[in-house]
Amino acid sequence: MTSLLVPAGLRPWVAGIDVATAEDSSESPAEGRPVADVPDHATTLLLRTDERALVFMGPRTRAAYHLAPPGRSCVRIRMRPGRAQALLGRPVSGLADRVLPLGELPGLDLDLLAADPVAALGAALADRPEPSRRLDEAARLPAGSTIGETASRLGIGERRLHVLFTDGTGLSPKHFARIERVRAVLAAGTGRWADIAASAGYYDQSHMTGEFRRFMGVPPAAFAAGARPAATPCTA
Repeated sequence: MTSLLVPAGLRPWVAGIDVATAEDSSESPAEGRPVADVPDHATTLLLRTDERALVFMGPRTRAAYHLAPPGRSCVRIRMRPGRAQALLGRPVSGLADRVLPLGELPGLDLDLLAADPVAALGAALADRPEPSRRLDEAARLPAGSTIGETASRLGIGERRLHVLFTDGTGLSPKHFARIERVRAVLAAGTGRWADIAASAGYYDQSHMTGEFRRFMGVPPAAFAAGARPAATPCTA
């Protein structure tokens, strides 16, 4: 898997672009290599380049452990909060943990996307008005903030904040924040678990351990040590 640099012109829309080629899996066993897909509040466009199959992946609320098929090539575009809604032309509420086959998206050249993802996205988004940044602002607020505090800082009501999140991300503000905290623990790497819990916005270490287990299937120490649920063949 190779991560591409997201140019300034795409950053309002795209959080990350990853490209996997068949060569990446050339040394994998015949049944595939184990992969952990961690919880993610972002929505993702995925192009399987060998099949020219474009799918939309809603936010993932639980970790999935699977065997990545050897030889599969793909382009994965992780969208910024709310941007998939503008790209698809519809709210993404109800799409959590779902994979939606798209076939095509108006203005997005799939052949160019497979060959040059940055150029393809740049061309597809060049004339689109930039969506509101209000959801970005809400997503950047501290994970320890209550829904009321977040709404107050944005100058909107709690009901409006809930609609903003569910339409734009497919998740409630609270669920979005819970996934953000788990991802902060995963990004922290090594260190004292109590310190990691505090920096990620948990009440204490036991709160972090319980939440991490709910989302990842195992406690953080077990995950870090490689003791993870068994991987199953990928069916998506």
